[in-house]
Amino acid sequence: MDNIMIDGTRQSKKQSQLVKQIKEYKYIYLLLIPGTIFYIMFHYMPLYGVTLAFKDFIITKGISGSPWVGFKYFEQIFADKKFWDVTFNTLHISLGRILFEFPIPIILAILLNELISKKFKKVVQSLMYFPFFISWIIMYTLLQNVFSVDGGIINGILEYFGMETVNFLTETSWFRPIVYMSNTWKMAGYSTILYLAAITNIDQQLYEAAYVDGANRFKRIWHITLPGMQTVILTVLILSVGNMMNGGFDQILNIYNKVVYSVGDILDTYVFRQAMERGQFSLATAIGLFKAVINLILLLIVDRVTRKIKGVGIYE
Repeated sequence: MDNIMIDGTRQSKKQSQLVKQIKEYKYIYLLLIPGTIFYIMFHYMPLYGVTLAFKDFIITKGISGSPWVGFKYFEQIFADKKFWDVTFNTLHISLGRILFEFPIPIILAILLNELISKKFKKVVQSLMYFPFFISWIIMYTLLQNVFSVDGGIINGILEYFGMETVNFLTETSWFRPIVYMSNTWKMAGYSTILYLAAITNIDQQLYEAAYVDGANRFKRIWHITLPGMQTVILTVLILSVGNMMNGGFDQILNIYNKVVYSVGDILDTYVFRQAMERGQFSLATAIGLFKAVINLILLLIVDRVTRKIKGVGIYE
């Protein structure tokens, strides 16, 4: 009986502390409301639609009125060779993004941090951030101006030197490199913000002590800057691996074409065509659910590995 009373007292104290904390930081909690509403409306409420993966969806009957079919659509996609082809493309492109694109913002952040002139640093940062605000529709127009056979800058240079022109945008061997290059140009500058923030949190006395001890600039970067960025780098890496089944829908949809489907068609674009062009919403939902489950598994695995090796993870 005494234990129950003690537990009840502790619970009431915690509740009163919580109420006090909310009152004290009420404006901060108010700022959380729009984000909370956004996630509830666009991330949690749509979860009901996942049931489409187990139903034979009929538009006139709606989701609730459509008949259950169990794992019919999962059996269908697993038996489809096209599904495994686009899955391979998705993993191939996502792995390429991690290998080729992931280190670039880290390098840029370190280089920016080493700049002495603050004015020049601001100019460079602004120029690097600008491509992030360009939509992929406009980006594709820019890519056409650079890589097109008719009037493209690169093919114009090739013609000037008497070399054979190349239709880069329809060549399967060039599609993925163009994806990596264009996404790096668009996103790398903006991604440096996170790493620059991590660098600013490093104790400057460490650099001063290293300088006094005779460490040159490269050694200071290797032994102070990179270790100071380690937590942020590993966190971003974990999230990137946990997002591998998303190959970059906006970019691929605007850049690819039927000629490069064999190397450029990913799960997101495949789902888009199944749902919007063929009306196979149940099949598309089944693929989307499969994608989400694999992403979750990859996220948990890499989080566990990095936690054991470096003691850094996103889940406690």
